[in-house]
Amino acid sequence: MGEIKRVVAIGFFDGVHIGHAALLEKTKQRARESGAIPSVVSFDVHPDNLVFGGEVKLINSAIGREDIIRREFGIDNIVFLHFNRHMMQMPWEEFIAQLIDELSISHIVVGYDFCFGYKGEGTAEKLQEYCAGRGIGCDIIPAVQLDGKTVSSSLIRKLIENGDMEEANRYLGHPHILSDTVHSGYHLGSKLGAPTINMYFPEGVLVPKHGVYATKVFLENGESYQAVTNVGVRPTTGNSNRVSVESHLLDYSGNLYGRQARVEFYKFLRSEIKFDSLKALGEQIAEDAENARKYFS
Repeated sequence: MGEIKRVVAIGFFDGVHIGHAALLEKTKQRARESGAIPSVVSFDVHPDNLVFGGEVKLINSAIGREDIIRREFGIDNIVFLHFNRHMMQMPWEEFIAQLIDELSISHIVVGYDFCFGYKGEGTAEKLQEYCAGRGIGCDIIPAVQLDGKTVSSSLIRKLIENGDMEEANRYLGHPHILSDTVHSGYHLGSKLGAPTINMYFPEGVLVPKHGVYATKVFLENGESYQAVTNVGVRPTTGNSNRVSVESHLLDYSGNLYGRQARVEFYKFLRSEIKFDSLKALGEQIAEDAENARKYFS
């Protein structure tokens, strides 16, 4: 028996949008054709953070990206490489040679704009030539367009920042998600007659426009609920500046603290408001719930 070979898609895959989907589908197709394992190689930290010294706010954390790749594409073999100075300064040939040997790669799939290695000198074209020299297949996936625009993570980041969730989701090809552990909240929600779960955006992850969204919440056990989610600094009841994500589950009773959950964002309903009383807040939550139900029906 020869060793198991892998067909590998390499990229950062932030948001795992419809452009990335073309790469992942091609990876699965090539793996089926050759009896190999479809795999993804990604990075824990966005290379631009080190290369340009800024901070790219990400659509998803590494855990979020892994979750989407598994759920939406059924690829379970996902390898995260730690992107650090050493990797940044590695000549591209050395990087790819190590990767091929370590993962026994038989075929590589990348996007048209993929570049890697020292000063980004390794381009998709150079990679293809290198692979040909080693008898390894290599597909370069062209840009995917929607409404005449090239689908990119940076375009989707702008849409999410503006609260334009429906549009962002069209480019993503799935709802924008937040996966996190549920933190104990202020227990105010239960007093207002709506069970709530509190989550936070992980460090380095983009926060959508503050306000209230129609969402769905998925629990670890597979149950899902329509919900209304408030993203913001809790202007009526809060005093901390950390952005919290508070979801009121419609038609749920029970305790959710300390469990994993996933929130899927569908539509921006309204901006954040500071209410004069909890009664006014409670009335608004009821109205938001009604609007969310209408949206989903």
